[in-house]
Amino acid sequence: MSNTLVVGMQEFCQVVDMPVAYVIEIVEHGIVEPQGQKPDEWLFDTSSLSVAKRAAKLHHDLEMEWDGVALALNLLDELEQVRAENRMLKQRLGRFLQD
Repeated sequence: MSNTLVVGMQEFCQVVDMPVAYVIEIVEHGIVEPQGQKPDEWLFDTSSLSVAKRAAKLHHDLEMEWDGVALALNLLDELEQVRAENRMLKQRLGRFLQD
């Protein structure tokens, strides 16, 4: 896990306002990856909280199934990576053109 704050299943459900059944589904779809072998042992970091909130919003607002949510989140992550790379390349090009 990338972030230091770790919460258990009950606190995770409260923070993301999601029932245990939904949390189990998003784990099964690879949307979040907790530490631990079974749901009552799972521990989540702060990045998982953020991802779960985004997933819940997509699921609710767009009425998407969890597999669609997983795909959408992957595509949004890829889009952000492409945008970051594009910004970096524009900066490099700008420095090259200024010389």
